[in-house]
Amino acid sequence: MGPTLAAKGKPGVTADPHRVLPLNLVRSARTRTTSLQYGVWKRFADLLCCLLLMPVALPIFAAVAMAVRLSSSGPVFYREQRVGKSGKLFRIYKFRSMYTKEYQREVLRYTECDVLQMRRRQDHKHMGDPRVTPVGRILRKLSLDELPQLMNVIRGEMSLVGPRPVVAAELQRYGADAYFYKLARPGITGLWQVSGRNDVSYEQRVRLDVTYCSEWSLWLDTLIMLRTVPAVVKTKGAY
Repeated sequence: MGPTLAAKGKPGVTADPHRVLPLNLVRSARTRTTSLQYGVWKRFADLLCCLLLMPVALPIFAAVAMAVRLSSSGPVFYREQRVGKSGKLFRIYKFRSMYTKEYQREVLRYTECDVLQMRRRQDHKHMGDPRVTPVGRILRKLSLDELPQLMNVIRGEMSLVGPRPVVAAELQRYGADAYFYKLARPGITGLWQVSGRNDVSYEQRVRLDVTYCSEWSLWLDTLIMLRTVPAVVKTKGAY
């Protein structure tokens, strides 16, 4: 497993709404994500890991929350609706890494149209985005802005490892491959995060989500977790 993971996706897997889903992929993904191992053992592993991470995560959580609060006006947390398993919507939690919309309009002088256009660039993120606060840049670089998602994991809305959580409008870009996305709980980390993150093309992101669902196993989750730490340290594609 490594940076070439994107190239290991199934052939022909693209975000094409008219594509006929390969029956073998559908069967494999459905069998794996509806198995007892996925439903029980993966959930047990999520809760156990959260419990083990808490002594380390809580002090970092408090320090980051204070830094966000003191660095710019606005709430500590950013909440947004995302699509979860079986297409159920849930509210994801992140540390706020951007200026508030009021600040963007009044100080940065961005209109709503400007913001929407910027969100469309490079699949919603681009390097040097002026809307991101100085503290937010550090948080994104180290992936600390995603630390509050542990709450989503504890609540059963997300998993430590899974497809990249997306908004409903973005899921439409998956086309027929949205079927695979809805089979699993979104993850804090996953194949996308250890394969280059924002340096990976959108088609590769979708391919990685499909690959994860069709080849899921506890061993694959373990490998991804082990690759997450060096991926965070290297900060490749994190902005």
